Amino acid sequence: MKQTKQIMVRNVPIGGGAPVAIQSMTNTDTRDANATLAQIGALADAGCQIVRCAVPDMQAAGALRTICAHSPLPVVADIHFDHRLALASIEAGVDKIRLNPGNIGGADRVQAVVQAAQARHIPIRIGVNSGSVEKHILAQYGGPTPEAMVASALYHVGLLNDCGFDDICISIKSSSVPDTMRAYLLASEKTDYPLHLGVTEAGTTYMGTIKSAAGIGGLLALGVGDTIRVSLTDDPVAEIYAAKAILRAVGRAEEGINVVSCPTCGRTRIDLIGIAEEVERRCASIRGKKLKVAVMGCAVNGPGEAREADLGIAGGDGVGLLFRRGEIIKKVPQEQLVDALMDEIERFGGE
Repeated sequence: MKQTKQIMVRNVPIGGGAPVAIQSMTNTDTRDANATLAQIGALADAGCQIVRCAVPDMQAAGALRTICAHSPLPVVADIHFDHRLALASIEAGVDKIRLNPGNIGGADRVQAVVQAAQARHIPIRIGVNSGSVEKHILAQYGGPTPEAMVASALYHVGLLNDCGFDDICISIKSSSVPDTMRAYLLASEKTDYPLHLGVTEAGTTYMGTIKSAAGIGGLLALGVGDTIRVSLTDDPVAEIYAAKAILRAVGRAEEGINVVSCPTCGRTRIDLIGIAEEVERRCASIRGKKLKVAVMGCAVNGPGEAREADLGIAGGDGVGLLFRRGEIIKKVPQEQLVDALMDEIERFGGE
């Protein structure tokens, strides 16, 4: 894993070897502080660590004062074009700003935002995507190529550096997974700033999760990336569950239950698909444990095949097995298998 510069978003470290932080973005009207806080609460319960809110106007910026005062999560203000919204958001108490300094006006406006951020000790995320690359860079590279997106990000970094600001995070997103991965890999070679990973406009929960797993997961597996946001056309809470699953899949999760299950075969005598889905659903909200749990369809081979799992169940004719690291604990009636597994997970200390 590449060692990057560390920034702090309230009490959440990003980069510098810190655990990968999970982010999301509210889709409520930010001007409705109560609705936004309710959604932030649901995101926090699901395991989100940083939340971003759109700031389209001054009324939204004003609502951030209430939101920031009561949010259980650090709040990031999402700013486009208007530096006054950035200043108002900082004044309202946000913990981070997301903007591109090149599109908020002249150097005096960039300097004003930098001074406000420095006074409050908050970082700035530069957010570049394939549709935001500047015209002069597009002309130079012949389109929104990965190289062009990285050049755009470094252009914005330079504007902040010119103002003496170095508390920066970078995102470089495309709806193309290969382009996203190439851009982040190139950025990782060119800079030590922490990288916020994501695939933009990824799509619905089904396709968006697949694209995010390929892009975000692939980069994390290569040691690139410090914080992630899975973008889905869905309830933002779904983004958190997808993000946690991706982190578990690449071995970067700090906690959570990693459920593995066999693909079924002709020996299966239980409703393995339904059981696996129930186990996954019931394990999704468990916090404070890091376990590998197996759901196997064959009582003959299951415990042996899944001996690397901390806990597991395997089905048979009318009766199943509960096992721990390959060793059978007891036989359990099929209809009690899931409950028996969940009870054992509750007792398991991870030793």
